[in-house]
Amino acid sequence: MTVAVFRPHPEPVEVARVTATAGELLEVLWGRASTAPASASQMRVLLTLEHQDGINLRTLCDALSSTPPATSRLCDRLVAAGFVERVIGKADRREIRLHLSNRGRTFLDELRARREQELQAVLRLMPVSKRAALLEGLEAFCDAAALQIHAQPGDRTA
Repeated sequence: MTVAVFRPHPEPVEVARVTATAGELLEVLWGRASTAPASASQMRVLLTLEHQDGINLRTLCDALSSTPPATSRLCDRLVAAGFVERVIGKADRREIRLHLSNRGRTFLDELRARREQELQAVLRLMPVSKRAALLEGLEAFCDAAALQIHAQPGDRTA
């Protein structure tokens, strides 16, 4: 399936369209790799905790752009599944810190391994030169996305 014709200076709108299509195809591939007992929302919690271990519920709500009751219910289910641990704060016992459990880390590691196997099967079908170009482009995309994600709300560019 060809989703774009090569253009020497593609506009962001064109690249965004193709990237969105690639994202949708990744979801299908990753769906094949998933034995996930976690919903998409729960996966967001796990991934957030992986990168911000020990955050409190309010910070997690902000990271997910969610409400405290909804986020608390997500965490309840993940605690029940053994993927997340709640720890009482040492300085303030009213504050609860959230941590990814060993089981949660193992789950993410195994899920990533299965996803990578699915991706490798697709990438083997691509010519080496196209894989190299994809790698270069994705590395630049990751750098730009990290800047955008970590920028202050007033600093973001449209």
